[in-house]
Amino acid sequence: MSSHGRVLLNSAAVTALLREPYFYLILGIISLIVGVVSTCTGVVWARFGRVIYRAKQPKEFWEDVVACYLIGLCFIGYFLYQVYGR
Repeated sequence: MSSHGRVLLNSAAVTALLREPYFYLILGIISLIVGVVSTCTGVVWARFGRVIYRAKQPKEFWEDVVACYLIGLCFIGYFLYQVYGR
């Protein structure tokens, strides 16, 4: 702990979080957050740097948002399999 009351992460703590099973959990949570933010704002960042708006291209927008949710769920499911399924 530093003198200002803040907790400092050392390299061992960061390395422990980036190991095999937790890496998938982090990717899954990030993907779900991207899906939620895209749903709320109506804007999604698509492949190749494109921006898709819900009002202009609803079909493409919802395809990319659903892909974010499914990718997130797959990563979290794989994490749960790695931790509890073996």
